[in-house]
Amino acid sequence: MRLMFIGDVVGGTGCEFLASKMHYLKQKYKVDITVINGENSATGNGITAASCDYLTSIGADVITTGNHAFKRRESLAIFDEVEHLLRPLNYPDGVIGKGVYVLDMGRCQVAIVNLIGVVYMEPLDNPYFAMDKVLENIGTKNIFVDIHAEATAEKKALGYYLDGKVTAVLGTHTHVQTADEQILPNGTAYITDAGMTGPEESVLGVQKEPAIEKQRFHIPVRFVEADTPCFICGVVVEFDEKTGKALSIERFIER
Repeated sequence: MRLMFIGDVVGGTGCEFLASKMHYLKQKYKVDITVINGENSATGNGITAASCDYLTSIGADVITTGNHAFKRRESLAIFDEVEHLLRPLNYPDGVIGKGVYVLDMGRCQVAIVNLIGVVYMEPLDNPYFAMDKVLENIGTKNIFVDIHAEATAEKKALGYYLDGKVTAVLGTHTHVQTADEQILPNGTAYITDAGMTGPEESVLGVQKEPAIEKQRFHIPVRFVEADTPCFICGVVVEFDEKTGKALSIERFIER
């Protein structure tokens, strides 16, 4: 079985470009399941009902998020209304939404878990302990983890901690695809960051000039989505659904 994971989709242009390539990608990589990180899919980042519906309509089986999950206060209700939309698991108890979704594929079940890191980010619950609780009761060996984190060391350490316990640990958040895709010693596929989907000539999806101005002068600026040609970054993981072990991981960039 093969799962395609698409890195952070940025804005309307990123969504539209992904839509134009989705059928081609699914055919090329013989995809059974598609997971998309949609936390920046709305213009100005965050996710809205409209951008969530759009990603679903173009073929997302599960949509993960991250630190911008609750950016749009007017859209919070979608985390209870949309079954396959996730927010990070390690938000405190009582927060709207859920961090795990289990897909019933007929011959097997596949769980998607959304975690968020705590190094250089918000001081949320410990992702290790949150994941331990899930593993006690999840009921399937096929488990894919989106770890949305800033620090590469935090992602790497979590990957090794979960090696042999989950099928894949796939990093998001930094928007820059890393070249360290691998199968860890005990059969877990890993990559530090799957990359982003959106305007390629940009600073993480926004226009270069205000990003440079912000860093040079440390003054408030208004970030605007770049209008340059887009690319799609992601990975495809092939796995044995009987054992939950990854057989291969392939990263790709589609321009």
